[in-house]
Parts: sequence; C-alpha cells; structure tokens
Amino acid sequence: MNQLDARFLAEKHALGMSYTDYLASDPGRAPQWQAIHDRLTLSDTQAALLDGFTREMKVLCLSGMWCGDCVAQGPMFACIAEASPMIDLKWLDRDEHSDLSELVTINAGQRVPTLIFCAEDFELVGYLGDRTLSRYRAIAAKQIGAACQLPGATVAEDELGATMQDWLDEFERVQLLLRLSPRLRQKHGD
Repeated sequence: MNQLDARFLAEKHALGMSYTDYLASDPGRAPQWQAIHDRLTLSDTQAALLDGFTREMKVLCLSGMWCGDCVAQGPMFACIAEASPMIDLKWLDRDEHSDLSELVTINAGQRVPTLIFCAEDFELVGYLGDRTLSRYRAIAAKQIGAACQLPGATVAEDELGATMQDWLDEFERVQLLLRLSPRLRQKHGD
C-alpha cells in the first residue's frame, strides 16, 4: 500500500482532471452538477479573500459523479478554485483511484467528496471529506432515511450558502497554515 507521501500525491495530481473534464466524463449527470454551479456566487468579501491567497496549494478531490453529496458540494470546490490562481484543483474518481481513497478513509469508509490539501511541493497538509458541519446539520434536521441524497435533490439556498462558507473556511485554514509554515517561509524568504 502507498503512503501519502509527496511523490505519490504528485503522481495522483498529475492524473487528475480539470472540473470541465471531470463533468465531461459523465455527460448524463453533468447537468445536475452544472445546475448547482450556476446557483453559486461568491460575495465580494469571499472573492477578495481568495484573491489574497499567496501560497500555491495543490488540491485533489476524490469524488463520484453518481454521489448526491458530490453533486451538492463539488461545484463549490470548483467555484472556490476558479476564484484563486493559487488553488490547483484536480478531480479523481474515487473508485478508479481506490489506492488513494483507501488512505484517506473517514470513519472507516471511503467517503466522497474528500479534498486532499497539499503544499506547492505536494507535502500533505490535510484532508477533509464527506460533509461539512452545515451540511450535516441540514441533513440531520430533515431526518430522511438515506445517508446520501440522490443526485438532483433540492439543496436549500441557506444550506448552499452555509456549506459554501464552511468549505471556503477550510481553504482559508489551509492557506494560513501554508502561509505561516516555517518551512515555506524560509523557502520563500517571507
């Protein structure tokens, strides 16, 4: 089994797809993803935050076009990455890259979506997946049976906004970790 070392993560990143190519991999499901993406906007404050990122971060998204949580949250990752040239986001199908997804299990499961955050040199910073707190709160409040909503299920605007902010907060956390890293500060002389 591989380790989550920089070389392995760089290889996986090189195999990853752009958001456009990822959606094109399943044209039948892509419209559901695009419908969510079309509803997303960043506030001026959020856009300014992302524009202020100074450290490059390499991000891998393990996902499944078939997954309702991926449909609801994946477009958020794309929107965030589109707003910052410092975020290099690549998409991988979880089932096609099980060697990676087995290394980032959450609660003993291969959850999707899972974001794997790396420094510019692919040193692992951390990973987060499945759902944010806002998304879990909304699902718990609905008390509906299935653990994963079906693709195309309606996502309320307040849940969409809160979940988007949760993910934006995680990207900011990683950016600050990278910005304050003694290793990277020495490397960049700042």
